Amino acid sequence: MAAFWRRLSLLGKKHQSCISSPIICHTENSNKIVRNTLHLSTLVSFHRFMMTDQSKKLTDLGLYSPPPAVRGMTDLDKAAFTQAVNVPAICVPTNVLNKVVKSLKKVVLQRPGIKRVLEENNKEGSCKCEHRLVLLDPSSITSTDSFGSEEAAALKAFGVPQEIQRYELKLTYENLKSDEILRAVLPEGQDVTSGFSRVGHIAHMNLRDHQIPFRKLIGQVIMDKNPGITCVVNKTNTIDSTYRNFQMEVLAGEDNMVAKVRENGIFYEFDFSRVYWNPRLSTEHERIVSLLQRGDIVIDVFAGVGPFAVPAARRGCYIFANDLNPESFRWLQHNGKLNKVDKITSFNMDGRDFIRGPVKERLPALMRGSQKIHVVMNLPALALEFLDAFIDLLEPDQSLSCQVNLPQVHCYGFSKEDDPQRDIVERAEARLKTSLQGQCSVHMVRNVSPNKEMMCVSFTLPKEVLYRQHTQDRDSSEEPCPKKQKCEEQTD
Repeated sequence: MAAFWRRLSLLGKKHQSCISSPIICHTENSNKIVRNTLHLSTLVSFHRFMMTDQSKKLTDLGLYSPPPAVRGMTDLDKAAFTQAVNVPAICVPTNVLNKVVKSLKKVVLQRPGIKRVLEENNKEGSCKCEHRLVLLDPSSITSTDSFGSEEAAALKAFGVPQEIQRYELKLTYENLKSDEILRAVLPEGQDVTSGFSRVGHIAHMNLRDHQIPFRKLIGQVIMDKNPGITCVVNKTNTIDSTYRNFQMEVLAGEDNMVAKVRENGIFYEFDFSRVYWNPRLSTEHERIVSLLQRGDIVIDVFAGVGPFAVPAARRGCYIFANDLNPESFRWLQHNGKLNKVDKITSFNMDGRDFIRGPVKERLPALMRGSQKIHVVMNLPALALEFLDAFIDLLEPDQSLSCQVNLPQVHCYGFSKEDDPQRDIVERAEARLKTSLQGQCSVHMVRNVSPNKEMMCVSFTLPKEVLYRQHTQDRDSSEEPCPKKQKCEEQTD
């Protein structure tokens, strides 16, 4: 339970400085205070995200009870969902209709494709021609006593009697919400999901095992109920750590994987089936880019299709972007042209080779300048393991001849530990073979799953790590760094 509350508290933290041991900046007592102050707001967000199947049932209580014949359906039969239901209604004079509907906005019926104000007469009585029938939500209004004090006062002020009538309403597949349809079809007691990640015209789902037999139906429902979605896919394996893509099955719609996305004002195009793209990282992309100033240098070790590189270039930065995946490399170049930026120098190679090759060649000259240097390493499954590529990267004579302008590193990683801040820093320290205490900050990017956080540790690359003059303190079993030329002016 303690771990559970810690993770809820963690969701509310933006940055965490590594100023002492333990890495968490506050004392145990202050930690309790932070947890208590975040408790309510975090719980609200957590509840919205993890809304249970039971709460959804209560939301539509009394309106739609699915026909038994649809339970277990695997081939979608839209006509089978048609049902006649009785809903409460109230007769309102046309001269105050708009004002009354506005006053009753919390209790009027809201259904896809259904008008909440009807002109026709009520089937169980008469609604005069100068009146209209306003349909009400049966989960909110069951009798005349169901109106709240504000709603009752408004009805009285407008001269509308609190007389509830019943109206027979025909509900069809088009009037139902996706979660209602899936809840009606899937076996009772099973988790129902209608959530997905949207990537352009593609809806990307991660179905559970018990949902697989219904996957085609689920895909069709998602496509029907979400305008603009023309393709629904399900991930069929975990992300490949080499190219960061995964196999997927098309559940519904067209087999077109080339997505067009706009994120933070930048346009991207890519083949979603062959590259990595996560729409949940848009805020993190924006956070890093906001740290940059015009003229800054950005070294993007695992650039993907350019979610850091392209907006940074638009900001006026000079970019050295690399990705091992040939498809990502191709779309990275395409997206630079698409957004009319020409300050991106791109590479297609292993991240370690990139650091110990092109980066090593350019870094001495870059460090002589006054512009800040940012190194972005967004490969959370493996990025921390690449940090040792910076050890002894530069020759000792270079440290004497060049003005020191040490790079700022932003390295991402996953953590399943109870204290992810401590974990991420200790792992970075282990790869760098130096302490980062008082020299770093940790940002919680997002909660990937109940027991997994994505973190970002930011620090200035220590001088004692970067320069070869400290080689004698390293493990003698390490492979020596190849010699490199002396510092020269950058000509790129």
